[in-house]
Amino acid sequence: MTSTALYCSPALRQLETRHAGQPLMQRAGAAAADWAAQLAGDCNQPILVLAGPGNNGGDAFEMARLLHQRFFDVRVVFAGDSTRLSPDAAAAYQRFHATGRSTTETIPGDTNWALIVDGLFGIGLSRAPEGRYAEWIASANQLVERHRCPLLALDCPSGLNADSGAALGTPICASHTLTFIAAKPGLLTAEGPDHCGEIRVAALDLAPEAELPADGWRLSRNDFAAQLKPRLKNSHKGSFGSAGILGGAPSMVGAVFLAGRAALKLGAGRVYAGLLDHQAPGVDPIQPELMLRRPAALLQTPLAALACGPGLGVSLEASELLETAIGLDLPLVLDADALNLVSSEGNLQVALASRSNPAILTPHPAEAARLLECSTAEVQADRLAAARQIAERYRCHVALKGCGTVLTAVDGRWWINTTGNPGMATAGMGDVLSGIIVALLAQGWPGLPALLAAVHLHGAAADRLVADGSGPIGLTAHETVDAARKLLNQWVAER
Repeated sequence: MTSTALYCSPALRQLETRHAGQPLMQRAGAAAADWAAQLAGDCNQPILVLAGPGNNGGDAFEMARLLHQRFFDVRVVFAGDSTRLSPDAAAAYQRFHATGRSTTETIPGDTNWALIVDGLFGIGLSRAPEGRYAEWIASANQLVERHRCPLLALDCPSGLNADSGAALGTPICASHTLTFIAAKPGLLTAEGPDHCGEIRVAALDLAPEAELPADGWRLSRNDFAAQLKPRLKNSHKGSFGSAGILGGAPSMVGAVFLAGRAALKLGAGRVYAGLLDHQAPGVDPIQPELMLRRPAALLQTPLAALACGPGLGVSLEASELLETAIGLDLPLVLDADALNLVSSEGNLQVALASRSNPAILTPHPAEAARLLECSTAEVQADRLAAARQIAERYRCHVALKGCGTVLTAVDGRWWINTTGNPGMATAGMGDVLSGIIVALLAQGWPGLPALLAAVHLHGAAADRLVADGSGPIGLTAHETVDAARKLLNQWVAER
């Protein structure tokens, strides 16, 4: 339930330097040996260990020595120059050889492995592995696929950037990752979740948060728990605010309906929808509680919070309406075409950055790229940096959606959300998220907790649906609304 502190490489290097006199490598090897023994179990097949030329290789040698002492058949593959190892890694190398075991420079063929251990590069890699190391990574991934054995990565799967989650070439595809000292953001976002498998942290008897402030956090309910309050019995619809949704250009009215239904079911007292489509229906037949209005009338309605963007389009009318909306002194959520308009019009950018009440922006990677005037690939190469740049440039709270949504506050604090699943990769999910955020804002939640809670809740609702058999294949946006409502009520009751 508590938030997990996340640290990037510079802070981790600082911690390692501060504790250079402690046997950190021996502790890492012992923690790795314990989990490796559990994963290998009582299987009589050997364990394959890939040891790299740096400290990650030293961790692997320590682990291999301890597994040998437990009577496991350990085969270590190493092609580095032992005379160029760091003092700690060289000592680990020598302790391993003192057991009478030796290393080979090729992966033994025709062997069924109980476990494969990746101790090649850890967090120290800044470019794609080359030569024999790239070949070993490819072979390890193939062996896991062929023999269905677990693969344990030490600290970080080799070929994965531990800070950004970007893939450097073809990374190790681990089923389990034991990361040392503290969790790293790259394990939780972008390519990280597909390459790390189950993640555990071995703190190595250190307490990082007692020495250095966390760089960021893994988002949890604890980050917004103070807002999870039961409703007073003496309440009425005005107690829970009026939410507005602006959008619904021709052929895109459904986006507003999704957002509006989410806002209603997540607790807003009233929900008004302003539709740009002149041919739009006068009522939502599925959710008649929604009050449909022309956009100009919506913006003149007393609202507690407003979301702009679902199905908005990029017409001149949409641009003018958005400029008016940004100028309103109320909590504001911008998504979809609202973001596209902001990225292309300087006057909207100035107005957004000038707001005294920071808006909430929820871009997907392509929208983020437009906001930053770069490519989608550049955004995905460092999602954390991209989210922080958007927050700084536009003076907003930001959720950069995707695998491991990155959330950044206007003051620079950041979180990574780990709820959600591939079933959410379908049309309308962003509209539902906007509806959830604006519902919480309408009920009086501050902007940042509303964003954190909505993202975490939306993903958790999708996870609950998958656990119940409704997905991930074929999961639809509207299904997450009722699941989110149920979860939110459950969370409040648990408080």
